Amino acid sequence: QVPVVESGGGFVQPGGSLILSCVVSGRIFSTSAMAWYRQTPGKQRELVGITNGMTTNYADFVQGRFTISRDNAHDTAYLQMNNLKVEETAVYYCTAKPTFSSNEYWGLGTQVTVSS
Repeated sequence: QVPVVESGGGFVQPGGSLILSCVVSGRIFSTSAMAWYRQTPGKQRELVGITNGMTTNYADFVQGRFTISRDNAHDTAYLQMNNLKVEETAVYYCTAKPTFSSNEYWGLGTQVTVSS
């Protein structure tokens, strides 16, 4: 099992910003597509965005507010979120999908709460 660890969640007011981090162990980061998902209780998990290092694609709801980046030197991916909305309160998950494997490795998630 490849450890994937998210961090950076917390409380933020509507309209605020937050940066989530995702560290991947196991020397697979540089050859992995990195994705962020989120899940709200009672709803299906949804993809926020995914990057393979060359291209990055986002869900329609992002609307230019979020940015996914990666630092291959530190095996870390980031999710910068701006102008957060109350309905975006969720557990945010990071995944690593190596190009040479059919496996997708999940972290345990980090809670983001958007509230006034």
